[in-house]
Amino acid sequence: MLRGLSTVRFHVEDLDAAKQWYTELLGVEPYFERPGYAEFRIGDYRHELGLMDSKHLRDLGDHGTGGAGGPVVYWAVDDVRATVARLLSLGAREHESIREFGEGFVAGCVTDPFGNVLGVMENQHYLEVLASRG
Repeated sequence: MLRGLSTVRFHVEDLDAAKQWYTELLGVEPYFERPGYAEFRIGDYRHELGLMDSKHLRDLGDHGTGGAGGPVVYWAVDDVRATVARLLSLGAREHESIREFGEGFVAGCVTDPFGNVLGVMENQHYLEVLASRG
């Protein structure tokens, strides 16, 4: 069901400062940006590190602030809706509703029965990297 790590999302109070710091650390500019969010491609497998402005979490309502905190790790899956449905049937609770982040990126988050946030994502870049490795 979980194919591999797709994206790790950190929440930051100052997105501009965080982008600058991670650009310096990683030696690359974000490859994808939109208001309140920036994403880097890093490492041998081109994993994604996303920085989300913490103010955006408040826009998500209760789903974005339901008590669980810290980074969100997204796992690549073939079908987000089916995976979220299965997770909910196993006792997880919705944390963030399923939504599109951009063309080829659909994600949702649940809170597992132990309070951990689990993100699942259909991610076109994950599949492209996988295909290129044969």
